[in-house]
Amino acid sequence: MSSRRPLRKVLVRVIALILALVICAVLYDLFWPRTTHMREFDPDEVARLETAMWRSYYEKQRVRLFNQMTELLRSQYHMTPVKSNLVAYYAANAAFVFKEGKERSDYEKALPDLIKFYSAVRKMSDIPFDVDRAAQLELEWWIIHRQRAQHAPGDLDRALAELQAELYRVPASCPNNKTKSCS
Repeated sequence: MSSRRPLRKVLVRVIALILALVICAVLYDLFWPRTTHMREFDPDEVARLETAMWRSYYEKQRVRLFNQMTELLRSQYHMTPVKSNLVAYYAANAAFVFKEGKERSDYEKALPDLIKFYSAVRKMSDIPFDVDRAAQLELEWWIIHRQRAQHAPGDLDRALAELQAELYRVPASCPNNKTKSCS
């Protein structure tokens, strides 16, 4: 009986050490500062994942959307595994909060998660965009997309261009007219 006691102590210490290492790894993953180059991505892969995410959104597949967003953040924007899961949660949750909405006040309930999403992206980004503005612009194009009949032609193009202009700190130009600003 007494020989089991030292074995139990060793086992408890090994488990405690492993747990401490896992906690340290998660904290490192979440909080160690990293920078990613926002303009370095594979546009075809981003398009594939974005299309898949839209399908998941319309099919009400929350977990699949979350997994696709995690893959996008990890493979294209070089987020670490734990951080990509946390940030994907913010994005997916914002999408489904928005999906349940019926009017602007409902849609705006997605804004806190969009701010968290863009805040995490900004912390890693080599481009100093305005987090609150990016979140507002994201929400605005979602609203315009949903309520297209209530908006003038070109509003959706303009809203999308303004978001990308903010994220990449470039002038917004309308997709159909490269010489004119959308704003």
